[in-house]
Amino acid sequence: MKRNEFIFLSNPEPHRLRTKEILKANPEIRKLIGKNPHTFWIIIAVVVIQIGAAYLLSNQAWWLIILVAYLFGAFADHALFVLIHECAHKLLFKNKNANVFAGIFANIPQLFPSSVSFARYHIKHHSFQGIPELDGDLPNKWEAKLINNSFIGKAIWLLFYPFFQLFRLARLKEIKPFDKWVALNWGVQIVFVSCIWYFLGTKSIAYLTFSFFFSVGLHPLGARWIQEHYVVHENQETYSYYGPLNKLALNVGYHNEHHDFPSVPWNKLPQIKKGASSYYDSLVSHSSWTQLFFRFLFDREISLYSRIIRNNRGKVPLADESKPDVEQFN
Repeated sequence: MKRNEFIFLSNPEPHRLRTKEILKANPEIRKLIGKNPHTFWIIIAVVVIQIGAAYLLSNQAWWLIILVAYLFGAFADHALFVLIHECAHKLLFKNKNANVFAGIFANIPQLFPSSVSFARYHIKHHSFQGIPELDGDLPNKWEAKLINNSFIGKAIWLLFYPFFQLFRLARLKEIKPFDKWVALNWGVQIVFVSCIWYFLGTKSIAYLTFSFFFSVGLHPLGARWIQEHYVVHENQETYSYYGPLNKLALNVGYHNEHHDFPSVPWNKLPQIKKGASSYYDSLVSHSSWTQLFFRFLFDREISLYSRIIRNNRGKVPLADESKPDVEQFN
């Protein structure tokens, strides 16, 4: 059935209430809250690997560059997105600025400056899930109408997903789009791209560019953006993925667990599911990003309108990034 409107619900987002219930029933889960500074070593490793791959491919055939970007670079860049996500939630270091610097460093091989801005918009997504003027994860109305449920439209949408995200920024008027941190993020990326261009050449830039777009778009990894909040079962609005790619994606598939406990680092998310299995086993989840990728493309019942929106901002004030996320569920 073709939809022409988003799914409107009047009730608040489900995570805040479930968090309170889980902590009441399983208070030991609170011990999982904390930082994981070892994550920074993973950032260093993946950044070095991507730069090394760009160097090795600087004089290779175009078909090999594209193939390696699809089969390898996409996974590396996707891991960098997850690591930037950890930095956005300040889950590496106690010092706020140290997390910002770590995110900017993780952003380097992706070429496009996004770490600082992503953190800003993503925190709002957690605090105001489903509120169109604050949740940048929601498609624009014109975006959903343009793409709707056609195979070609959804394929184009996945291929150019980063651009469609950029178009949403004008809708989010309560978020400051530019400051010294954003300028620093841009400056670092300009210097890095210039160096890669000068020392390694066009093909290295192309490899990093292809890796970036494949990691978020027309690739089984792109199903992650569908998995998280696109409604495939009644009115459930958040879904986890428990498939094997979580090992390469640093447990980012544990999305219900993450929304319920955003102050728990990536390595401990499986412990939340294990400790509160009665809450999560009853929810619909995904076991294959590849299967969901093709289902999204070909299933005409899933469209960009398959998202829940609401106008209930709840009792949470405008997100203050200086305060730890744990305050959301104290």
